[in-house]
Amino acid sequence: MKYLPTIPRTGRRITAVIAAASAAGLIAVTASAAGSSGAELVADTARTTAAAIPACTADNLGVWVAISQLDGAAGSAFYPLQFTNLGRHACAMRGFAGVSAINPNGHQLGSPAGWDHTRPVRTVVLAPGATAHSVLRYADVTVATAPGCHPVSSMVELRVYPPGQRQATYAAFSAEACSHTGPVYLDVTPVQAGVGTRNG
Repeated sequence: MKYLPTIPRTGRRITAVIAAASAAGLIAVTASAAGSSGAELVADTARTTAAAIPACTADNLGVWVAISQLDGAAGSAFYPLQFTNLGRHACAMRGFAGVSAINPNGHQLGSPAGWDHTRPVRTVVLAPGATAHSVLRYADVTVATAPGCHPVSSMVELRVYPPGQRQATYAAFSAEACSHTGPVYLDVTPVQAGVGTRNG
């Protein structure tokens, strides 16, 4: 499995994401750190509770991959894909983000991520500065062996559409990728409440 250095795209809101992550105690990205502040920043609620809360959009979200929380098994690597509310007001997320690999020229590489239905779909309300997550699976064995993947290309980031949205934001993530559509080598779970760790 080959991983390339992760370098954020120039001009992205990396500073804002880091500031929000620092304020929430997320730089260490551990379960104990996330709960030590004593403040419940992310609420997992019924859909009716969030009816009056606007949906989270690309404009008010910082999206980032927690590389330090890598967990791997059977030819796949699993990472928390974190969603931090950078806005001044609460917003709601429900369901799956749309995720695709992007090369240095801004073009999509291969098929978009599949949707992993092994976790329940819930409505997640993000307070300002709070973080939710989904689990991103990267199948390096698929990239290496699946017909239709070759020639292999290099992705430098993920294009991420928040659930139900048509405007995307981007998260730095570098790895080898299928250059053609067909094989599905990325998957994401529904958005879940709280900061993601290697334990989920």
